Amino acid sequence: MEKKVTVVGAGNVGATAAQRLAEKELCDVVLVDIIEGVPQGKALDLAEAAPIEKHDARLTGTNSYDAAADSDIVIITAGIPRKPGMSRDDLLATNAGIVKKVTREIAARAPRAVLIIVSNPLDAMCHVAFEASGFPQHRVIGMAGVLDSARFRAFIAMELGVSVENTHAFVLGGHGDTMVPLPRYSSVAGIPITELMSPERIEALVTRTRNGGAEIVSLLKTGSAYYAPASAAVEMAESILKDKKKVLPCAAYLQGEYGIRDLFIGVPVKLGAKGVEQVIEIKLSAAENAALQKSAAAVQELKSALAKLTY
Repeated sequence: MEKKVTVVGAGNVGATAAQRLAEKELCDVVLVDIIEGVPQGKALDLAEAAPIEKHDARLTGTNSYDAAADSDIVIITAGIPRKPGMSRDDLLATNAGIVKKVTREIAARAPRAVLIIVSNPLDAMCHVAFEASGFPQHRVIGMAGVLDSARFRAFIAMELGVSVENTHAFVLGGHGDTMVPLPRYSSVAGIPITELMSPERIEALVTRTRNGGAEIVSLLKTGSAYYAPASAAVEMAESILKDKKKVLPCAAYLQGEYGIRDLFIGVPVKLGAKGVEQVIEIKLSAAENAALQKSAAAVQELKSALAKLTY
């Protein structure tokens, strides 16, 4: 195929992302992991499914970064997952070191790639990748808002008994407890959800969305979510590979938009072949803006904590 995407990390998120990329016939896929045999085995398993799933994507599993050369997109999922009782922030020091090393390896081999960061804590890991790669800001993007918005959309559909295809939602801010779901901008077939359910039910869905990852961690007990995170990363990749220019909520590097500077924060962006082609500023109420600024402050705390670490 004309396009190539490298997925770093052959765990549940990475392997599922590789599967979805291949089965959508978006690109050839390189799956990289440090554990010998794991990326090779998963890539071979996916290749053997190809005759049944009817796609001709080429899948390569490797322990070397060399196969990532000239990738159009690199999805970084590497790092340790959350476990029960852990916050995303607990992962900061360990995953910062992993993401820094991975990003340097990738930047040396695929200097024109767009980086999609999935590793947690997401917003902080975007900063690590941004600094380690030396890439321009429009080619480093965090997968957060697409996932959080998908969770909000799923909960809206469950609540109202409607098709998920009719639901639209926006979640801004950091990927954590301070994320900012926006009911005013969330709708069913164009009808604002504020017209379809009570404020109490909306608030319950907002709370569930904020705790969406933790809810799954508590149920699985031995890992964290991977189907929806993988789908979110692949939706972003598809918009870039096909130059679709979808407007999606992603962690983007802001330089004054929304009154926020030098931080990766979840906002609506236009995703095309160049990566982030436009940051879209929507009008926020005073309460919504206050919530977004609070979320930005939490991300700034993580960024400041990174500066104190040796990794």
